[in-house]
Amino acid sequence: MNSFWKNLAFILTLIGGLNWGLVGAFNFDLVAFLFGPMSVLSRIVYIVVGLAALAMVFAPSCSLKEATNTKTK
Repeated sequence: MNSFWKNLAFILTLIGGLNWGLVGAFNFDLVAFLFGPMSVLSRIVYIVVGLAALAMVFAPSCSLKEATNTKTK
């Protein structure tokens, strides 16, 4: 995974974390406020943020494989 996608996944995961923080602290869902509660656009935002979180889970293992492949060449 190149650095652009890692940075994008990090930013989207950060946005998702901040949104959950707002939900927990103030019962305020910023995504629903901006795009409508469970509208098509808000659902797309939730899905993209979830995929970014999954990418962040697998990013360390991808980096380890890239580092290993670089050392063996």
